[in-house]
Amino acid sequence: MKFSVTILGNNSAIPANGRHPTSQVVTLNDQLFLIDCGEGTQMQMNRYKIKRSKINHIFISHLHGDHYFGLIGLLNSIGLQNRTTPLHIFAPAPLEEIIQIQLKCANTHLPFELHFHPLYSGQNGILLKEKGIEISTFPTTHRIDCFGFIFKEKHEERRILPKEVEKYQIPYTFYKNLKMGEDYIDATGNHIPNEKLTAPPGKEYTYAFCADTKYEESIIPYIKGVDMIYHETTYLEDNREKAEARFHSTAIQAAQIAKEAKVKKLLVGHFSSRYYDLEPFAQEAQTIFSNALVSHEGATYLIKNG
Repeated sequence: MKFSVTILGNNSAIPANGRHPTSQVVTLNDQLFLIDCGEGTQMQMNRYKIKRSKINHIFISHLHGDHYFGLIGLLNSIGLQNRTTPLHIFAPAPLEEIIQIQLKCANTHLPFELHFHPLYSGQNGILLKEKGIEISTFPTTHRIDCFGFIFKEKHEERRILPKEVEKYQIPYTFYKNLKMGEDYIDATGNHIPNEKLTAPPGKEYTYAFCADTKYEESIIPYIKGVDMIYHETTYLEDNREKAEARFHSTAIQAAQIAKEAKVKKLLVGHFSSRYYDLEPFAQEAQTIFSNALVSHEGATYLIKNG
């Protein structure tokens, strides 16, 4: 199955230079997961043909406006489309009251069930576990409570070894049992261990959204060895002091985290509006971590292709 992330917004604070506040969509096993919902998110979804109806889970990292001010508009639009499928929101606890106040003031009654899953200060661990996917959270170091998210592909079935099942003449109708780890006993009572007929599940790919954060090595254990991370790089290195004062990171600091965590690929974003040209972010990051890319809105980055 395809595993990818599509960038809808990669700017910080305000829309500028043709860029929008933070929002992205993770695609895994034909499911879409929305991370953050800054102003203009649903317009970007229209532009890049992201179907609202396929989003059943929304993850909000923190309650700075550029990460959730587009949410109430999106919820309203989904309601106007007569959605009936439940929608789940994982976000810092105070957001539930904010949403309810907004709906109440507008006398808006959503036609679908809205399930709110609160995140609390310092929380980490699994948030969602469904067939084929596991999503967890971890705290980052920002001015307010802020959370990163890890999306992990999960394989529950073992892989059939074609030559072996043919050798032992295993009937096709038993393949499902083999995938679930069962041994096979033929008509004569001969016992064939599952390990001879199948292989362990394949590699499980991972993606980590590291949210807004200052340089902080405490996140490294959470993202160790993942296939791709998205890490904020609000500033270039000549503004490191400003980054630290505002609890943000520079391109070099993000690259250092990627290097220490031994991740496969680094995607940088959350750029300050002071920068029009983004190429220096790639240049600085690549001095520390060679497989660093600048994110671009509308682009889809593959974590796993098929």
